[in-house]
Amino acid sequence: MKFLDLTKVYLRSGGGGSGAVSFRREKYIEYGGPDGGDGGRGGDVWAEAVEGLNTLIDFRYQQHFFAKSGQGGMGKQRTGKDGASVTLRVPVGTEILEEDEETVIADLTEVGQRVLLAKGGNGGFGNLHFKSATNQAPRRANPGQPGVERTVWLRLKLIADAGLLGLPNAGKSTFLAATSNARPKIADYPFTTLHPNLGVVGIDNWEFVMADIPGLIEGAHEGRGIGDRFLGHVERCEVLLHLIDGTSEDVLTDYRTIIHELEAYGGELAEKPRITALNKIDALTEEEVSERKAVLEAETRGPVFAMSGVSHEGVQDVLRMLRRRIEGARQAAAAKDEDDAPWQP
Repeated sequence: MKFLDLTKVYLRSGGGGSGAVSFRREKYIEYGGPDGGDGGRGGDVWAEAVEGLNTLIDFRYQQHFFAKSGQGGMGKQRTGKDGASVTLRVPVGTEILEEDEETVIADLTEVGQRVLLAKGGNGGFGNLHFKSATNQAPRRANPGQPGVERTVWLRLKLIADAGLLGLPNAGKSTFLAATSNARPKIADYPFTTLHPNLGVVGIDNWEFVMADIPGLIEGAHEGRGIGDRFLGHVERCEVLLHLIDGTSEDVLTDYRTIIHELEAYGGELAEKPRITALNKIDALTEEEVSERKAVLEAETRGPVFAMSGVSHEGVQDVLRMLRRRIEGARQAAAAKDEDDAPWQP
């Protein structure tokens, strides 16, 4: 299954049915008069977050979603049938944007969340509706209200607890494969990862979701490479794990490159909690590991983990730190929700 995280769709709600102009005329019936029914209401266009989806690939093959129009009213005071609505089934974590790709209409972050994208038109009134003491035989009816046409963008941001960052070939996919049930492509050339991967990581009988995105390169915020397209997938993460290739000639420059791209990307991504790890230490001597770790700790002003996704050395320590950060973020979010809840006696 191919991965697709951004697509444009065209929507149109149903128009309302026209009201009817009708009069009751039956033999031997003393009282006749207007009996035209109202038109049916047009169908709506909804978007709903559902389980079991992690890509927008379905919208590559169908971009137009049109709801049905309402049926016109009929004689004998019969109201027209309402038009059928249309529901766009999207993955959890989908943002719905206006045509300008900037204005957010809705952010569906939980299963079952629904949002109305295009409201159907109301049905027109039949001539029965206009009957009065001074106008007992009205000969007019309202047309139905037209439907709404609009174009929106669907942008998927995967929901994960932790996100992996790093230059190409920093060992992100190897780390994800070694610690989770994910099986991303792994090779000895840059840009092996072409789309985000998710994996469920278990540590000490506790599980969390980790996301791996394609590697960033210098100038990514200006469109170089492909990693900047997928930075949105780690915006929702509670903590970021920054992996640095220990076999690189200049680990400090590698570290600064990623931090610069995060800051240039904007938003709160650069302010998210980060854990820094020196990867591929199985290919280094103890002196090289100590030297490069000291250089990074002086730059980050914090601890730097030394690990290897291949030999699993130091991996458990990194996972336990990720767990502590995620638990802390969840507790803070729960406390905030309790503070924002309305007071009850």
